[in-house]
Amino acid sequence: MKIIELVIDGFKSYSQRTVISGWDQSFNAVTGLNGSGKSNILDSICFVLGITNMSTVRAQNLQDLIYKRGQAGVTKASVTIVFDNSDKSTSPIGFEEYAQISVTRQIVMGGTSKYLINGHRAQQTTVQNLFQSVGLNINNPNFIIMQGRITKVLNMKAAEILAMIEEAAGTRMFEDRKEKAVKTMAKKEMKVVEIEGLLREEIEPKLDKLRGEKRAWLDYQKTQSELERLTRVVVAADYVRSGERMKSATQEHEVKRAKVQHLEENAVKLKREIENLDEDAQRVRAVREKEMRKGGRFQAIEAQVKELSHELVRLATVLDLKQSSLSEEEQKKKDIAKSVTNLEKQVRDKKAGLAKLQSQWDSAKAEHDSQNSEVEKKEELLSTLQTGVASREGQESGYQGQLQEARNRLTAATTEQEQAKMKISHLEKRIKEDEPRAKKAREQNADLLRGLEVLRKEAQKLDSDLQKSGFEPGREERMREQEVALQKSIRSLTQQADELKRKVANVDFHFSDPSPNFDRSRVKGLVAQLFTLDKDKSVAGTALEICAGGRLYNVVVDTADTGTQLLQHGKLKKRVTIIPLNKISAFRASAEKVGAAQRIAPGKVDLALSLIGYDHEVSAAMDYVFGTTLICQDAETAKRVTFDPAVRLKSVTLEGDVYDPSGTLSGGSAPNSSGVLVILQKLNEVTKELQKHQAELQQIQETMKKEQSKLANIKSVKQELDLKCHEIKLAEEQISGNSSSSIIQAVEEMKATIEQLKQDMANAKARETEAARDVKGIEKDMDDFSKNKDSKLKELEKSLADLKNSLTKTSAAIKSFQKELQDTKIDCEQAESDLNAALEQLSEADTTIETQKEELQTLRQEEATVKSNHDIAQAQLDDERAKLMGFDDELRELEQAKSKKSKQIAEEALEVQKLGHAVEKAQKDAQAAAQLVAALEKEHDWIEDNKDQFGRAGTPYDFHGKNLSESRATLKNVTERFQGMKKKINPKVMPMIDSVEKKEASLKNMLRTVIRDKKKIEETISTLDEYKKEALIKTWRKVTEDFGNIFSDLLPGNNSAKLVPLDDNIDRIQEGLEVKVCLGKVWKQSLTELSGGQRSLIALSLILALLQFKPAPMYILDEVDAALDLSHTQNIGRIIKTRFQGSQFIVVSLKDGMFQNANRVFRTRFSEGTSVVSVMTPGELKG
Repeated sequence: MKIIELVIDGFKSYSQRTVISGWDQSFNAVTGLNGSGKSNILDSICFVLGITNMSTVRAQNLQDLIYKRGQAGVTKASVTIVFDNSDKSTSPIGFEEYAQISVTRQIVMGGTSKYLINGHRAQQTTVQNLFQSVGLNINNPNFIIMQGRITKVLNMKAAEILAMIEEAAGTRMFEDRKEKAVKTMAKKEMKVVEIEGLLREEIEPKLDKLRGEKRAWLDYQKTQSELERLTRVVVAADYVRSGERMKSATQEHEVKRAKVQHLEENAVKLKREIENLDEDAQRVRAVREKEMRKGGRFQAIEAQVKELSHELVRLATVLDLKQSSLSEEEQKKKDIAKSVTNLEKQVRDKKAGLAKLQSQWDSAKAEHDSQNSEVEKKEELLSTLQTGVASREGQESGYQGQLQEARNRLTAATTEQEQAKMKISHLEKRIKEDEPRAKKAREQNADLLRGLEVLRKEAQKLDSDLQKSGFEPGREERMREQEVALQKSIRSLTQQADELKRKVANVDFHFSDPSPNFDRSRVKGLVAQLFTLDKDKSVAGTALEICAGGRLYNVVVDTADTGTQLLQHGKLKKRVTIIPLNKISAFRASAEKVGAAQRIAPGKVDLALSLIGYDHEVSAAMDYVFGTTLICQDAETAKRVTFDPAVRLKSVTLEGDVYDPSGTLSGGSAPNSSGVLVILQKLNEVTKELQKHQAELQQIQETMKKEQSKLANIKSVKQELDLKCHEIKLAEEQISGNSSSSIIQAVEEMKATIEQLKQDMANAKARETEAARDVKGIEKDMDDFSKNKDSKLKELEKSLADLKNSLTKTSAAIKSFQKELQDTKIDCEQAESDLNAALEQLSEADTTIETQKEELQTLRQEEATVKSNHDIAQAQLDDERAKLMGFDDELRELEQAKSKKSKQIAEEALEVQKLGHAVEKAQKDAQAAAQLVAALEKEHDWIEDNKDQFGRAGTPYDFHGKNLSESRATLKNVTERFQGMKKKINPKVMPMIDSVEKKEASLKNMLRTVIRDKKKIEETISTLDEYKKEALIKTWRKVTEDFGNIFSDLLPGNNSAKLVPLDDNIDRIQEGLEVKVCLGKVWKQSLTELSGGQRSLIALSLILALLQFKPAPMYILDEVDAALDLSHTQNIGRIIKTRFQGSQFIVVSLKDGMFQNANRVFRTRFSEGTSVVSVMTPGELKG
């Protein structure tokens, strides 16, 4: 099958329809300038052959194949090849009857592609199969040798060369098919695994389950028959005995009723006799009352004695309490006094330490300032001496400036001393003149001064008392402000609490004290109020509500007795369930079960009890409510842990779904109470805050109450202090307004001025001495500097460096002193604050002790008075009691007779009550028996037809010879087993098991078929592997022989080439083949020893040898001679012409040596933006 015509339209550079005909059956050459469209002719042929790798035709996508990518008005590309099919032996399968075959491929913009065979639409696979059947596999194109193929072959490894041999031998297709077969086997294996898994995991377990259900169904039917038999026997017995019991109960009812009537008549008679006894007793009491009204005050005196006795007991109790409180306060005062002594010592010690540190600080600061000043002077001097210019504006430079400054200080100090001497002399003269008058004035003002001193001492004492009392200005106002603020907060919190309580009204539990002095702490409250839920766990609120259920509103008490009191006398407004802590049987899930659940779903499971907080005293109630339930994050986790054999605990999800190990599931919607726990936690927080504020308010109010008496004393002391201060001020004004006082004051001031001047003279003398010393030192330094400038500068620099080091250390010491001083000041202030607080407590203790002593004295006096009155009243009562003893004896006899008859009435009433219960019981028994008979007749319709046989021998209802207790127990067991089986049996099990068994048989048959097919494929592959190896060796031998011959033709001389297996071992032929070359008589170890042209000839020889082994109907060569010289090109053309006479060659070349051997030459050129093709013979080409 060879090309006879090629039609190109819109493909790459061929914008117009171009028909290329006259193709030679053997050797065609295509030539032309670069870019004229030579290779596009080869690309068009590949395009029709069905190429899918666009890089082979130098394109990225199909759109690149359209002329100028469709931008020049050409929107589609079409290529048609007409093949000669006259040789039927090489015709494609199915096309033997056609003399010519026309194959067309078209593409349009957008990438749509279609194929036509002989003008009819065809699929791409049909076209590929057509070409592959004649050896033109475009997707593995060994018949196409493009420009880079030579280089690629040169770089091939042994395995890649082997692949080329396999392709030539035709075994490559076998490898493809083998890979497909292996993939098919893998899929079959997956199917086997799938079928086995289906059988193992679904069918067999389901079949086992259905077989078990089948056995259960048969057992269920048997149990149903046994249940029906036992039911008839037991029901018959119950029916007969209920009839007998109804008859006997009716008779007993009549007898009891008659006895009750007799006892009621006797009770009426006894009541009349008791009325007579009451009349006699009333008569005696009237006489007694008359006697008491005549001469006695018995009741009044008795009441007075009782009242005085109670008062004595009360006063004794109060005295004991007051005495105990006084002892506690006195001990407290001793402790406070001891604390005050220790604190005063601490304050003195800390103040002494502070003064010492302050002195050290002042000395260190002065030394630091001095060193800092000295450093500045040294730096200024050094700068001036080095530069000759003063660093500070307005100062003289160098030693001269320092000398002038020292002399100025010396002069100033001398002048200051002279001036001070003159002032002292003048003041001493004035003092001498005014001293006599001042002495006289002192005598005149002595009384006033003494009075002022006394006032000052009194004011100082009052101020000390005020400080000791703990007086703080503005403290009362601050406490009032705190009280108002707390009251406001309490109102706000109360409103919040009331609002929250309305939202959870059903948790509000109220009760009255069931007994006087009842301890309400014994009632702990509702379960919902006894635990807390952290905010980070609030997401579990709904789950915890579902877990607790109705128990959330149970009332927890300390004991069962407390619960009984509440129920009987607590005046409860609604029905409640009570949990007594001493009786409740609490259970908590074991750590092993909880641990197993947490291992199944780590981080997703918690015991409900672990999510809440509660007091230890109610732990039993919390265990009872939350101890056996797990909280899970999701339904999947809950399902896994609930039904796991190691757990088997009830689980609740965060959404509220409940999973029970018994197999029940509930949920799907949030409970009506959803969110109540969150509201309760908020209510608890608000309640705690409210209680905290109430406690603070109570403490402030108690403090204010205690402060009231102390404030009264403090106010009086403050008033006295203010009065003394005013008197001191008046006295000072009186003294200062007196003329004699001004003389005394003037003399005192002059003396003080003289002392100050003397101190100033001493300081000036010291400065004079220092300045003189500095003058001498500077003059000496100037003299030394003038003699040796460099040495003096170094000495100054060293001195400055030493001073700076010393200044650095002094600065560090200053910082350390400063921190220590600050810490000590803070400690001192804290100690003084503690002392003041302790003094205030001591004053409060004194006040409290005095108050309690006064109260104790008053109570003792009151006790003595009450005891005296009680003794007098007791004596009077004894006298009155003796008078009334006679009447009491008669009344006692009447009461005994009345009591005896009342006792008889009570006994007979009790008997009547018992008989009434018996009558009522007999009546109820008769009614119950009648109802049972009617219920049995209604429930079992077979009774009416068979009741004549009940109890008769030889019938199914003969129960006389049987143990009915055992029959009932057996019936109960059978019923329970039947009910349990009824829930578990599957009524549809019989048809279901048939279906599953058929499915199992079908799957096992499929499994056997798949395994048999897999075995056949493996055997076929093994056989073909042997055939492949034989074909490969045969091909290798033929190709390596042709390879050597072609290479000898291309490179004449004593040259050869061959293909050898690895290590020249034919057993390793399937691992790869290597190229060996002999030039002259030397076999080269590597192709790198060859020149570039020789390597190209080797590659081309190998390609041509492969082509010769299995000739294709057509070969396409694209500039394979590019790297060869003219002689080699001619040899290639000659080999093609002589060795490949049965195939059609289409060769693109630019060298004449190739054209000379070609039968037909096609020349391309580029004209007006499109490619044009012309046909000629080699002779025409030369001309």
